[in-house]
Amino acid sequence: MRRPLKPSPLQRRTLLQAGTLALLLGRQHLARGASIVAVRIWPAQDYSRVTIESDQPLAATQQFVPEPPRLAVDIAGMDLNPELRELVGKVRADDPNIAAIRVGQFQPGVVRLVLDLKHDARPQVFSLPPVAAYRNRLVLDLYPAEAPDPLASLIAERAGHPLDTSTAALPAPDPLGELIAQRQSAASMPAAGVLPPSPAAGQPLAMPPAVPAQPPTPAAPALVRGTDRIIIVALDPGHGGEDPGAIGPGGTREKDVVLKVAHLLRERINATTIGGNPMRAYMTRDADFFVPLATRVAKARRVQADLFVSIHADAFTSPAARGASVFALSESGASSSAARWLANKENQADLIGGVNVGVQDRQVQRALLDMSTTAQINDSLKLGGVLLGEIGAMAKLHKPRVEQAGFAVLKAPDIPSVLVETAFISNPEEEARLRSSAYQERLADALMRGIRRYFAKNPPLARSRTI
Repeated sequence: MRRPLKPSPLQRRTLLQAGTLALLLGRQHLARGASIVAVRIWPAQDYSRVTIESDQPLAATQQFVPEPPRLAVDIAGMDLNPELRELVGKVRADDPNIAAIRVGQFQPGVVRLVLDLKHDARPQVFSLPPVAAYRNRLVLDLYPAEAPDPLASLIAERAGHPLDTSTAALPAPDPLGELIAQRQSAASMPAAGVLPPSPAAGQPLAMPPAVPAQPPTPAAPALVRGTDRIIIVALDPGHGGEDPGAIGPGGTREKDVVLKVAHLLRERINATTIGGNPMRAYMTRDADFFVPLATRVAKARRVQADLFVSIHADAFTSPAARGASVFALSESGASSSAARWLANKENQADLIGGVNVGVQDRQVQRALLDMSTTAQINDSLKLGGVLLGEIGAMAKLHKPRVEQAGFAVLKAPDIPSVLVETAFISNPEEEARLRSSAYQERLADALMRGIRRYFAKNPPLARSRTI
């Protein structure tokens, strides 16, 4: 058996230098940890989100201190770097939830973020794996401990005194109780716009004062059809925040275009009355932030919306695809392979936008599982038909009929719901139109005409359901 040759002094020196270099590189790698790809802050009234994107998963621990309210997050396996320092300057003065962010080296290999908050909060810290264009993401969501009540805001807005939700959040009143108390008559709203206190838990809802008995008189048909209340249309601009939606060849982002169209449509709805009843638009998002699909449905149900209109801008693998489309939910299969493909793509929004599935409210989770009734789907098809007709009068249609597929965002079991694909943002000509203010105005006009036509034949009923 041959003995292994001993390395020469020069070889030993070379191996020693190589080993030392390997150890040094290993230590440096451990000190650097993950590389930060980007940091982003998405402020919104609903909640503010901080995202730290990195090339490796980040290990983090959190501690919330209620007085003064602040969230401390320790990120292990890294040293302070310029990318993390950028968070300090990214906080906007008008952020409803975050007052400031402080960043420092807490201990070797551990960076501490301290988020000073403007009020008590319910923070959520969670990680997201790579998806679409994103690498690993550490997400910090700051929810107000007392969220503003959207229905109370609509009522106060109608009374002429919009609630200032930037400084204080109302205790969540019972939506139906507020409606009963405030809308005894659409024409006789309180001048001061002061909301009555919500009924205490377990107490009966406040009912309107009894009306003295009067001799029976024939009711006019218009009064029979009237509802004597605010008519609420939920507008749902697709995507938002971390989820840009489809991106056109010229860089136009779907989330930006549909938000502009929704704002224009909201102006038209808020200036409209149906049968003497005022209309109000409620937007599932009114700024650039992400809303999970189930939360969009839950929001519309919470305000007891009479209609739900989700606004999108289509995209396809071929730039030749063009034309607007309207979709309703399907109880069975999709009406076409293209409709099925689109529904699957839109239903992936939660993966891209980022949902903390571990703490989703059970009621919100159930919203996507509820089976919509046949009546709801039939009403959705009626709404979709009139919207398609109005859009077809001012733009090219992709299909001449309302299509159906399993869109998660259309699964409110008691609200007629449609999804409008305004045009193909992947088509260069249609992308240019979607960017045009004139086209956006015409599109909002068409949708408003369709909504009015729907209510002309299908007047909203008096609210009797609870949420």
